[in-house]
Amino acid sequence: MKIIEVIVSPTGETKIETRGFSGGECRDASRFIEQALGQRLTEQLTAEFHASTNTERPNIQLS
Repeated sequence: MKIIEVIVSPTGETKIETRGFSGGECRDASRFIEQALGQRLTEQLTAEFHASTNTERPNIQLS
């Protein structure tokens, strides 16, 4: 299952975590959220980023 999780701290900082995506498709899937939130301050890539791409459509969940 593909998930995009948006975490908002009590101070208003946001964090986007993607799970179930392979390669750069995580960036493609979360791009619209990043554009809505503004400038990215940091980025931490996971092992999934370096995996081969899967063509399954994402199931996006916001919390």
